[in-house]
This record gives sequence, C-alpha cells and structure tokens, in this order.
Amino acid sequence: MESDEAEAAGAASPSGGTVTPAPKKRGRKPKSKEESQTQEERGGKMKESGKKTKQEEQSVDEKYTQWKGLVPILYDWLANHNLVWPSLSCRWGPQLEQASYKNRQRLYLSEQTDGSVPNTLVIANCEVVKPRVAAAEHISQFNEEARSPFVKKFKTIIHPGEVNRIRELPQNSKIIATHTDSPDVLIWDVETQPNRHAVLGAATSRPDLILTGHQDNAEYALAMCPTEPFVLSGGKDKSVVLWSIQDHITTAASTDSKSSGSIIKQTGEGGDKTESPSLGPRGVYHGHDDTVEDVAFSPTSAQEFCSVGDDSCLILWDARTGTSPVTKVEKAHDADLHCVDWNPHDDNLILTGSADNTVRLYDRRNLTSNGVGTPIYKFEGHKAAVLCVQWSPDKSSVFGSSAEDGLLNIWDYDRVSKKSDRAAKNPAGLFFQHAGHRDKVVDFHWNAEDPWTIVSVSDDCETTGGGGTLQIWRMSDLIYRPEEEVLAELEKFKSHVMTCASKP
Repeated sequence: MESDEAEAAGAASPSGGTVTPAPKKRGRKPKSKEESQTQEERGGKMKESGKKTKQEEQSVDEKYTQWKGLVPILYDWLANHNLVWPSLSCRWGPQLEQASYKNRQRLYLSEQTDGSVPNTLVIANCEVVKPRVAAAEHISQFNEEARSPFVKKFKTIIHPGEVNRIRELPQNSKIIATHTDSPDVLIWDVETQPNRHAVLGAATSRPDLILTGHQDNAEYALAMCPTEPFVLSGGKDKSVVLWSIQDHITTAASTDSKSSGSIIKQTGEGGDKTESPSLGPRGVYHGHDDTVEDVAFSPTSAQEFCSVGDDSCLILWDARTGTSPVTKVEKAHDADLHCVDWNPHDDNLILTGSADNTVRLYDRRNLTSNGVGTPIYKFEGHKAAVLCVQWSPDKSSVFGSSAEDGLLNIWDYDRVSKKSDRAAKNPAGLFFQHAGHRDKVVDFHWNAEDPWTIVSVSDDCETTGGGGTLQIWRMSDLIYRPEEEVLAELEKFKSHVMTCASKP
C-alpha cells in the first residue's frame, strides 16, 4: 500500500534557523523557500555572496516569461514541480503501470536541507502523460510556487548526510546507489526500506550495503554498469574505485518480482541487523592528479570505464590490464571537467563537460595528438560551467547538456555538418534549448521507458531565495522528427483545416 500518496514530493516547511558551513565547490548549503520568505517579512534576509544583481534578476525573469509564452508551441507535455528543498540529483526508476493516456513510474529525488530537518532520499511516483495527449493550452498553466499533481511522494528515506548523486542499477532499478560527503558509497533497496518521517533528531535509515575503499570523501563521481552489477566511484583521494555487488544480490529475489524481501543479502539473525554490511573494492585505480568529478562505464564491458577530474584530464581504464590508465588525455578541456558519458549505441564516442562552458566529443580511437586531447567536435552553447551531460537512450547522435547558466541544451551531432542558413546564428548541432529553469540545472535524466521525456532539476538558491524546481518535459515531436515527415503531416493538417472551413 502506498504511503503518503496524497502528499506531493517535498518536505514540510522547516522551523529552525540555518546552519551555514563552508561552501562546496559545486554547490552550497541551501535555504528553503519558506524560510527565505520569513526572513524577508522580518526584514532580516541574509546577504549572500555571489547573489545575482537586480539587472541580472530582471534578465532572468524576462527570459523566463518569454519561454513560458512559448511552452504550448515547443512542448508536447510539461510538468512543473516546486521543491521546498533543492535536490542535487534526479533519476527515473522502474515503470510501474501503463494506462491509456499516461504511465506511472518511479522517480528518485533528494532533499538537501540546512540541518533544521534531516536530509532525505525521496521515492516518488510520477504520472507520465503519453505523447500527443496533453492539451496545449493546459501545459503552460502552472504556478511556479505549487507542487505538481503529477508527482506524489511514495516513500522517504532519512539519508546519512546530504545526497549529492543518485544512480540506479540497470539490472534492477529498485536498487540505487548514493553519494554523500563521505568516502563510502551507499546502496539502497528502495522497495524494502521502511518509510520514515523526516523530523529533527530522527535516526538515519540504514543502507542495505556500504561500499568502502576511498581514502577521502567521494561526493559526485558515481556510475552503475549497464552489463553487470558493478559500481564505479571517484573522489577527492584522486582515485577511481570499482566494486562488484554480485555476491550481495540473491538470485531468487532478483528473479521473483513478487518477493517481499530485499534483493540485497542481509546479515544478522532473521535479517535484524544493527549495522549495514560492507563490501571492499575489486580494484582501486590511480592516475588523476586532482579530485575525480565523474565516471562512466563502457556500454559493452564491465571491465572498461572512464573518468574525468579537476586536473582537466579524461582517463580510460581497463580492469583486465591493471590499475594504471590505458589512455590519459591531458588538457581534455581548458578547465576542470565536471561530467562524462559514454555513448550507449557507439562505444567509441565519449562526451565530456567542463567549467570552460563547453561540451566536447571524443573518439577513443583517436583521443590525443602530442599528448593533448583532440576532440572530434567542441560544442559551444553554454555561458557557464557545464554540470551534466547525457546521451539520449533513443537516438545515437543526440545528447543533452545542462549548466550553471540555467539552460538544458539538446544537441544532435549529425546536424553539425548539415547546418542551414536559417540556423546560422545558433551553435552547430544545437536544436532545442530548455529554458524553464531560472537557476543552475544541476542534473537531468532521459527516460528510457518514454523516449524524449526528460526530468531536470535546478537549485534555485540564487534566484528565488531557496528551494528548487523539478520539471518533467517532452519537446514537440515536430522538432526532432525528419523534416520531410513533419512537412507532410503539416500539409495533411492544412488540407484537413481547409476542408472543414469550406463546409457550410
């Protein structure tokens, strides 16, 4: 039975004061929107370094208003969900139910709080409206300060520390891994974890498995293998660590969807454990000279993976050949690298995103020239640091990139060489720009169950004073379908309209 189904995802308004530790490199302690509003009412709103000027805020508002007016034209469907606390990660889980006009699917989020209430991992149920179902006049009629009726909280897990990254296991997306500000990777079976009430002083939930091996905090770099139950992580200790959780997965439970028990093996009598089991690494890989910011597995081999870091390097590894780099690409970008993704359709292509505001495409058969990175192409369409890149699960040449400029760009590498005169003012390959967020877009995820549907999340601390915004959206298929096909459909529609108009 679903608990809290009527309650939209998001925590209750906190009542305590803020705790402000030293800022992190890629994020900082948030404020809730309610808390920020209360401070304004008291006339005591705190001044924050790096806050946008009035002119910049006006520009953001103007661009947002312009975008919202175009929503009925550009989008097939869009849902806007206000978050009291920002989430640094968002991921799709398994599809639960299919219906005539919409599907129900799990959605994984987090609540990054200021300490007045616990940090949480949120398991939500999302109603995903099917293509060409939503009425155009309805999808743009949303209140930015409201929660979406399409997103409902299902379960809350009290997380030991803030959730920086969430990744699901492809073989069983009910199993997820999380990164927090510690050296450990935490593994959760979200179906068997008890639902918790997040109040100050509440004990944290116990992970089903703890992966150990880092010597310093591992905060962001996290990946799950598409071919085997392997986990990959990177951290401040400049290392990449690989685990296999095969030994902790029970075959019976993973093949029996009706099983009520966790698919992670339990320790202790009757499964009543006082401490979570831990698992050491299969390998620790050294080659970076600074913090490892992101990692990715090869789509075809659990033994091959890559990593990027603050040393501006892209490194390829092969666990079968030892713990040293197979290839090290120096100066892959002109600044810190934040993200990497390996093409699931073509295992030669690797994307990287950086603080130099660019996305670069590499072919692993020709990575360097004289030791320096030689990308196939450099995509320039962001005005601030790129935080996330991901290939489309549906089309091999399409990918997305999100950045601190509040934009989520959708690119098609195949269009780079087919640039038309009318699109000359746009960056090559860029064919859609999602501008619905008013602050940095910290994460997004393509929906493998519903191609061209994306969930994205922004940390709104700087623009709206606190909280975050979650958006689930699908661009109009007239934008990405072949031009000849679209023109034929529009001509058919035009004929239909003319026929209707001519009738008495």
